[in-house]
Amino acid sequence: MKTALVLSAGGMYAAWEAGVWKALQRRWQPDVVVGASAGALNGWAIAGGVAAEELASHWLDPRTGGLMHFGVHRTGVLRPEALEVETRELAERFHPRIPFGLVLAEVPRLRPRLVRDSEITWKHLLATCAIPLGYPPVRIDGHWYVDGGLVSSLPLWAAEEMGAERALALNVLTALPFRMLRAVLHPRRASAALKVIHLVPGRRLGPLRDAVRWSADNIRRWIAEGERDGERALELLIP
Repeated sequence: MKTALVLSAGGMYAAWEAGVWKALQRRWQPDVVVGASAGALNGWAIAGGVAAEELASHWLDPRTGGLMHFGVHRTGVLRPEALEVETRELAERFHPRIPFGLVLAEVPRLRPRLVRDSEITWKHLLATCAIPLGYPPVRIDGHWYVDGGLVSSLPLWAAEEMGAERALALNVLTALPFRMLRAVLHPRRASAALKVIHLVPGRRLGPLRDAVRWSADNIRRWIAEGERDGERALELLIP
């Protein structure tokens, strides 16, 4: 049975996903990886063979905090320069060793789009994180794209489209505002045929402001909690 690892959007909360991967990598490997927004950056590195400790160290690097640097421009309030550098470096360092897909939202219609494997460039990695009213939209091949997490914060449909029959879904966006947003936008869903193991943080990660503000203490706590939650997931994945 082909199993996908699906990583949700989540800003700084996505450090929890790195903790989960620390537990998973020791005993389990996915057949497919799919992500949106910050989850796509994690997923790109995971599909490219990143060591779990390296991924966790990346989140603990203070430079990661600079990715969400406030600065007003004509389309939003987050400066894109550091994120551009980050996505260029990720595109150069990693190349998927297993099938990988990320989700974008095409504007103005907010149509979700799955981009896969060799199609992916640093611009796609940048676009999947381009939070509307935060970062500028990204132009690729004559179309404009923004954060895929806006319309598919947990893109299970994309995993199914890539041939997965089962998915381990890591979701950090469980607070009420995100549930309300999903109810309004009616994101695309996977079919009932996809068997899904849902994994969410065992403890509340913190107030919403922490999702856009880097804190070494928060990152350490989230990685540690993710590792504990990942051990729970292994019990479900491995009979």
